[in-house]
Amino acid sequence: MAAHAIVAVGASGGGLEPLRRITERLPRNCTVTVFVVMHSGAASFLPEILSWHGKLRVEFAREGDFIATGRIYVAPPAHHMGVEAGHIRLNRAPRVHGVRPAIDPMLVSVAGAYGRRVMGVVLSGAGTDGAAGIVEIERLGGCALVQDPLAADSPECLSIEDITVRVTAFCSRPAAAPRLDS
Repeated sequence: MAAHAIVAVGASGGGLEPLRRITERLPRNCTVTVFVVMHSGAASFLPEILSWHGKLRVEFAREGDFIATGRIYVAPPAHHMGVEAGHIRLNRAPRVHGVRPAIDPMLVSVAGAYGRRVMGVVLSGAGTDGAAGIVEIERLGGCALVQDPLAADSPECLSIEDITVRVTAFCSRPAAAPRLDS
């Protein structure tokens, strides 16, 4: 298991504004790494949009890059994103839930690599992408938050403001501290 913590955020339709609200409040001295998968078309300006409003470095993930703390990695269009041995993994595997990038592959991957050190967040959307990943994060001892109560049965369902407060607190804690519980 990797030593630092991860916040893994998945969003689809309507998720841009909540995602922007969360990332703009992350502290400059953030002690975690943030992964973002947002359903997108052939082009995405998400790193630029999030950079305009936040304090952290935001970039498209690149295959094989070492995972650094205090960064926001965004899945590039048409690529699933995951992690392995402290590095980013990208692939063009078949679509999951009809999309690529999909939220579930990223959430499942970070859950397997980081266990209790993961906070998973699923924002908006009407489909099921993210539900299996959130369940896996919770099964492996991580913290699972969802915006929409229909996204999953067991994670905490919170308002965007409450999710923002929880994510900001998680990102502000000392690196060696245990996960935040409710």
